[in-house]
Amino acid sequence: MNPKTARKDKTEEIQTQNTGGLDLFRMAAAFLVVAIHTSPFAGISPEFDFFFTRILGRIAVPFFLMVTGQFVFGEYFRRKDRVGALSWERVWKPVRKLFLLYLFSVLLYLPLGIYAGHYEGMSFGKALKMLFFDGTFYHLWYFPACITGILLVWALGRFFSVRALGITAAVLYAAGLLGDSYYGLLDFLPSVRSLYEVGFQVFSYTRNGIFLVPVFLVLGGICGGRTDSENGRGNAYGLCFGACFLLMTMEGFVLRHFAWQRHDSMYLFLVPCMYFLYRFLSCLQMAPRPWLRKIAMWIYILHPAVIVAVRGASKVLERIGESVFGSSPDFTGLFVENSLVHYLCVSAMSIVCAVVAAGVGKRVRMRRKGKADRHAKESASGVRKDSGKILTKRESSAPYLQKSRAWIELDREALRENVRLLQERLPSGCKLMPAVKADAYGHGAALVAKELNRLGVEDFCVASLQEGIELRKAGIRGNILILGYTDHGGFPLLQKYNLIQTVVDYEYALLLEKAGGREPFRVHLAIDTGMHRLGIPGSELEKLKSVFILKHLKIEGAFTHLCVADGKADRDTAYTKEQVAAFYQVIERLRECGCPCPKIHLSSSYGLLNYPLLAGDYARVGIALYGVLSTGEDTRNCPLSLKPVLSLKARVATVKTLQPGEAAGYGLCFVAEKEVKAAVLTIGYADGLPRALSCGKGEVLLGGKRARIIGRICMDQTLVDVTDIPQVQAGDTAVLIGRMGEEEISVCDIAEQAGTIANEILSRLGKRLERGIE
Repeated sequence: MNPKTARKDKTEEIQTQNTGGLDLFRMAAAFLVVAIHTSPFAGISPEFDFFFTRILGRIAVPFFLMVTGQFVFGEYFRRKDRVGALSWERVWKPVRKLFLLYLFSVLLYLPLGIYAGHYEGMSFGKALKMLFFDGTFYHLWYFPACITGILLVWALGRFFSVRALGITAAVLYAAGLLGDSYYGLLDFLPSVRSLYEVGFQVFSYTRNGIFLVPVFLVLGGICGGRTDSENGRGNAYGLCFGACFLLMTMEGFVLRHFAWQRHDSMYLFLVPCMYFLYRFLSCLQMAPRPWLRKIAMWIYILHPAVIVAVRGASKVLERIGESVFGSSPDFTGLFVENSLVHYLCVSAMSIVCAVVAAGVGKRVRMRRKGKADRHAKESASGVRKDSGKILTKRESSAPYLQKSRAWIELDREALRENVRLLQERLPSGCKLMPAVKADAYGHGAALVAKELNRLGVEDFCVASLQEGIELRKAGIRGNILILGYTDHGGFPLLQKYNLIQTVVDYEYALLLEKAGGREPFRVHLAIDTGMHRLGIPGSELEKLKSVFILKHLKIEGAFTHLCVADGKADRDTAYTKEQVAAFYQVIERLRECGCPCPKIHLSSSYGLLNYPLLAGDYARVGIALYGVLSTGEDTRNCPLSLKPVLSLKARVATVKTLQPGEAAGYGLCFVAEKEVKAAVLTIGYADGLPRALSCGKGEVLLGGKRARIIGRICMDQTLVDVTDIPQVQAGDTAVLIGRMGEEEISVCDIAEQAGTIANEILSRLGKRLERGIE
């Protein structure tokens, strides 16, 4: 297939993940787990209880595993160029979360386990077996199993092809079947049975992270990111699920009849059953319900404690009734021995406890976020550096900014809204890589990046080594790509601060290789497709291939830059399409040569806005993130309702009266023709106010009205005519960029008056301007 056609087909339709159905089914799965541990229909029909708990209930844990697989490994299975897609950073976060939940659960159930005598006569080997395989309480096996499974799939995926990974997971599951539901077959294979008996000295069941978990993590990854909601396949998946579940039901009862089951967590038809169920749920058009995820998780963790509480409460009530009334109702018979009532009671109380636990967890996270926000404003030493000036704790507050000579205010809600709008426009599998170079276009790189980190954004690009180091020193986490040149003297700092360097040309790659040490340099490969700036020309395929064999370079991505993506003329559109086709062709040819690029990106702000279907792993959004585009016309015609983030303000130092004939400012360029009131603003061209706005070209806002700039703008001060605004006095605030009342001066207005673009105006705003975000 032609590479151009292949990429075009891939980008014909934006795919989105429908997680609403998955979120809703989490609750059903949680209650199925509760049913497994309470056997609600045991007192009514043992056969139906077996069906409900040992067949239907067995879809719960695989479903949870598939959800995990989708969000951990979904991107790996979506991509063709998978090398590097399974980075340690990708699996560390879920593994860490599972470990902390496991640790919490272990401590929670430790007193109960001691009371029940679970740990009596515990040897060191049995303790390890319990911790790493069986779980310290009967339902806690899930956490070490999931951790083990994730690490196993991650390790295999780094070395195996997708097919080999899938086959390995299937073989492990088949081996697990023989130690679970099909254990009776080992009566005919005594030598194999002896091997399993040795294994059962290490783990009690094959229902663990080695045999059960990998296949469902892989299935979840395969299903991840796909949606068939618009092509009518949802009903087909539902029918296939029904057929497979019927076969699994028959399988379960046959195995029960022959008494082959050592345990009953693994069925042959469970795998196709889960695949079609998951695909069916992914087709449901339902809004995401993230709060249900927390509730379901807490139900799973807490329901055994609730079971114990219900049994204990029943006995306590009986004793109270007997001591007070001489006799009491049979609460144990009603709430414990009546299996259906017991199940309903445990389920209801588990919901209440889960809601409470989720609420407490939310409050804890909010408190931690509040501390993080305060820490972002104040360092432990009592000072903070958001711009060129160091502010003390007292001075870093908003009231101090309101007393400053000149300052920048950032609108937090506007930034968050812009992020949301831009993320909605991203094609499937693509993430924001905000450009926070040039001090985040003058907004303050540390302030902006910290806020983006809080929003879950963890990929950034900057222009220089120093900009990357400043972000790291500010505590910014995630990937930071340097788009520009770094001198060889700074190479050690790339590794010290875990920065990704752009390979600007072939000779530069050799320079990095020569400087390499024990750890390879993380790099992205710049490919020149027609801008003729940085990058190896796409036509020089042999040089590009040669970079991949350099042992001291870890190539994590490749990118190009679209030089006329902002243009709407036919010539611009045609050239952009040529660049896109050339880039995809190079990527495809590299892949065919065994040199796949883990990540690719080519869209900037205008690329995302004007060509939203361009495939890629990142969109390097810059100016649009800050709520404006390069020109006023572009901003007005923007397809998204972006909101300006920045306001520039200054203080009135004094107000003077000029008599007719008096001149003011350098060169005496302004001469009063009548009596004029002139306000002196504490801002000048050293702060980034363009000198081109001098002599009446520019305006500011004072008292809700426009005031014309008079005379030449100085390095530190600017004169404005406030004759028609008599209430102006020293200490008042002037707005140079932003809104005051009904009036507004945008950065695009200033750019047009100065004969440039908004990008230049913003990026030149001075370091001595204090910056705050509210």
